Amino acid sequence: MEPEEPAEQREYTRTGEFEADVTAPRTELMERSLFRGGVLSAFGYRDFRLLWSGAFISNVGTLIHNTVLLWYVKELTGSNAWVGAVNLANFLPILVFVLYAGSLADRLDRRKLIIWTQAVMMAAALFLGIATSLGWNTMPVIMIDTVVIGIAFVFTFPAWRALVPDLVPPGEILNAVALDAAGYNMARFIGPALGALVLNLWNAAGAFYINAISFMTVIAALLFIRFRPEKAARAPKNDWLRTKEGISYVRRNRWAANLLTVLGIASFFGLSFVVLLPGIARDVLHKGSWAFGLLLGGIGLGAVIGAPLVTLLNRRMEESRIIRYAMLGTSLMIILLAVSETYWLSILAAVGVGITFLMVAASINTVLQSRVERDMRGRIMSFYILLFQGTAPVGGLLMGYLSDITSTSTALLIGGCVCLALAVAIITFPSILRDAVSPGWKPAVPGP
Repeated sequence: MEPEEPAEQREYTRTGEFEADVTAPRTELMERSLFRGGVLSAFGYRDFRLLWSGAFISNVGTLIHNTVLLWYVKELTGSNAWVGAVNLANFLPILVFVLYAGSLADRLDRRKLIIWTQAVMMAAALFLGIATSLGWNTMPVIMIDTVVIGIAFVFTFPAWRALVPDLVPPGEILNAVALDAAGYNMARFIGPALGALVLNLWNAAGAFYINAISFMTVIAALLFIRFRPEKAARAPKNDWLRTKEGISYVRRNRWAANLLTVLGIASFFGLSFVVLLPGIARDVLHKGSWAFGLLLGGIGLGAVIGAPLVTLLNRRMEESRIIRYAMLGTSLMIILLAVSETYWLSILAAVGVGITFLMVAASINTVLQSRVERDMRGRIMSFYILLFQGTAPVGGLLMGYLSDITSTSTALLIGGCVCLALAVAIITFPSILRDAVSPGWKPAVPGP
């Protein structure tokens, strides 16, 4: 006679999906009752809390690393184009490997895949810290190490995005996606400020060591997650054929292609403005590393505000409307940042970009994940990452080049105007995003 399955594992069906009627331990059911219906409802699920907590600490370490690295390169070379090149080196592997990584995320154990890739990033961050301490900090060393981190990241991200919906029931996917994004962006608020502090009190090498240590928290969280979906039978296809299957899916479904196109344009001309922030801080506002850290942190703070806001809005407004008007807000905030020469007004504009762009990205992510089957989720997320994270660094390289031949403000203004044109297009022609709505979405009914 086989032993009874632990209660916490009976929360999932044979395919790994959540069941509505769970038999979780009493304490966990009480926690769910505490969070149910609120803007933090996904925190009622233990596995999601573990993943979120470990990821938050790790992301703080990553943002300390990235903030210090971009400023360090700016100081080392004096060029915005080099800053854009290093940023591109971190994300260029997305353009090369992300579709294959999405196929792996649908075939392998996502949890184990994330653990191994996190370990590689930890080793690379440690090496960069040692290299900096020993004076090996040449641009080739920085670029190669950054590419290694980028390759590991690209195999983490589709699996990570596809794992999050497994940890909550279908009705909590938007909240889980928004909170996951909020955790990252809260790290973007805290990490840059801590990065500036580390840079002023210690040195660049110290930031890289902190990042290496921080990876241990997310690895520990993944090891303690109880979720163990039953292994699916391996499909009689190689990964390239599975990737082609994902491409065919996007081509057949116009709603998915339209969403990804909007995301790609917004990321290329909008999200790419991050590489201009060192130039805004130093050349436009005439401030130092603290100003850069607060500008970058302002984007993160805005996203933290945007996460509960998008959950509340989605109870009365479908995702397609949120995307349209949040995109308009993003473009206006970027234009405001481009024309501002006042420090605190620039901070407010950065916060505004964080709020509105989080709402765009989280809504697109939710629609994509909720409308596809679980065994296609990794591949659809690979397209999301390709257009979200893959195009932004390429756009950043262009923005950096334009800022070097014109000015930082001019390059930023060009990006904001393109985003404004995109927003006007999807508002004027609502049919573009007509089907960008989660299945079964209904507006919340006001209580008595």
